[in-house]
Amino acid sequence: MNPSLKLALVVLIALEVSFTQVWTVNVVLIIVSLALMLLNHVTLKRFLWLTLVPLFFASALVWSLTLQGTASQHFLLVIFTRMFVYVYMGGLFTQTTDPLTLTRSLEQNAKLPSKFAYGFLAAFNLMPKIQAEVATIRAAALMRGQELHVWSPQLYFKVILAAMNWSDQLAAAMTSHGFVEGAPRTHAITVALRSRDWWVFALSLIAVQVGLFIGLP
Repeated sequence: MNPSLKLALVVLIALEVSFTQVWTVNVVLIIVSLALMLLNHVTLKRFLWLTLVPLFFASALVWSLTLQGTASQHFLLVIFTRMFVYVYMGGLFTQTTDPLTLTRSLEQNAKLPSKFAYGFLAAFNLMPKIQAEVATIRAAALMRGQELHVWSPQLYFKVILAAMNWSDQLAAAMTSHGFVEGAPRTHAITVALRSRDWWVFALSLIAVQVGLFIGLP
């Protein structure tokens, strides 16, 4: 499926699930997401991570609402399953979509300005460098006898300063490679937007509407 349409489908379904309380539709979406992840050979480690994290937060939320005694069993089921819908659908999208292909699709199919599309790609590709920078900052602090935790403001302040320096270097690199904002661009690889993608997008949305407002209680 076209990456831009896939992203739009995930966002639209997530928005609809947020404003409706049909837990059976949530369960169906969870099952479909699981099946698609299995078909796309998502690793067991990734699958367990996508399951245990929402299980902890969803269980904690349901437990706190149960202690308050103000939520019905139906609402608790909705909240519990909704958390898994968000995580599984997001996991399915990230595990089956190549960031570079998504960037090209956003620029070519969704008509997103090039500076935003390639800015997104640059931010994504900087993640490993940011992780390495965090490890370096924490190691340097330990050498001075200071331990920086995840909640330490100094850690994030130093990473932000480093990221600002990288942004200047990235802008200079893009300019040196011929990137000019607003100039017409050609594409070495074209991302197709086929009629089949539109059919899958439309039928998926219709199926969700039927479940939310007509079929499932």
